[in-house]
Amino acid sequence: MQQLSVSRLFDGSKWFDNVSVSIADGHIQAITPAQGAVIPGRLVPGFIDIQVNGGGGALFNSSPDRQALRTMFQAHSRFGTCGMLPTVITDRIEVMQQAADAIADAIAEQEPGILGVHFEGPHLSIPKKGVHPAPHIRQLTAAELAVYGRNDLGIKLLTVAPENVSPAQIRQLIALNVIVCLGHSNADAMTVQAALDAGATGFTHLYNAMSPLTSREPGMVGVALADPHSWCGVIFDGYHMHPLAAKVALAAKPKGKLLLVTDAMSPVGTAATEFDLFDGKVIRHGNKLTDAEGRLAGSVLDMAGAVRYAIETLDVAPDEALRMASLYPAQFLHCSQSGRLAPGYRADMVLLDDNWQVQKNWVGGQQQ
Repeated sequence: MQQLSVSRLFDGSKWFDNVSVSIADGHIQAITPAQGAVIPGRLVPGFIDIQVNGGGGALFNSSPDRQALRTMFQAHSRFGTCGMLPTVITDRIEVMQQAADAIADAIAEQEPGILGVHFEGPHLSIPKKGVHPAPHIRQLTAAELAVYGRNDLGIKLLTVAPENVSPAQIRQLIALNVIVCLGHSNADAMTVQAALDAGATGFTHLYNAMSPLTSREPGMVGVALADPHSWCGVIFDGYHMHPLAAKVALAAKPKGKLLLVTDAMSPVGTAATEFDLFDGKVIRHGNKLTDAEGRLAGSVLDMAGAVRYAIETLDVAPDEALRMASLYPAQFLHCSQSGRLAPGYRADMVLLDDNWQVQKNWVGGQQQ
């Protein structure tokens, strides 16, 4: 039995002062009043990031292997991430298959922090492709279905454009235990609503690479904001959405339906100023990433930074910002033992200081 005594603890709902957490077999056994000295700081549920392209100098598309997964998680765990979905953007089927094999090996070996995989594409809309390579954008075929149908990948998340993936295909994907998100799409509102009716439950990086809300055509943005049941990933880095647009989303969506995501690329946790992406380069300007044409190309955001931005720039209550980084992603992914600090839950925990900076991080009770 492992004991950890802290000055403050947030269980996902309430704050407690001077408590001791008992941990065994990677799970919390009890939370009791502390006896003796306590570690100063705020112990909170571990962050869950559903969209991680890279980190620590590794990019999953470029190196779809176990070592890249380890490097990415080591980089992000420094910033409070305890679970993540490594993300493969639009690419060749061979890259998708290699990535799936790496994820399967990581899941089988219980690699810390690897919850499953997010395939962002390749069934997207060329008009809203962003930096996704147009030659690899394609229709859903048996080859991709064979990857999505695997039962050894943990949590499977797929982003599709609903004008290119039919409601019948969405139902087929859901039958394969795939969580379907909508994004990189120029679809009209009726098409988007039909995809939700078929079982899609989320939207990938709200506002970005999706048909906008206008007065007579609500687009994907309008449906995402109006629908009370779906979840929306939001990139709170100050570049992917204006603070006012972020506040609109916070006001429109019910609590529990906005998820902090990073859409992080390989420079996270490094001093790198550029990296290769397919046949081009992505340049870092401070904390902004753009390709040669000036298009946003992911981010160098980390989850703790997203929490701080929510609190300090958007005036989100700290409790809610923490839930957006932990409890709500856990609920979206159906991770019933994550997102809270309570008996029976995994001991995925982050110790923050008074400025919401990460001091320590535990995954399954093991300090990273």
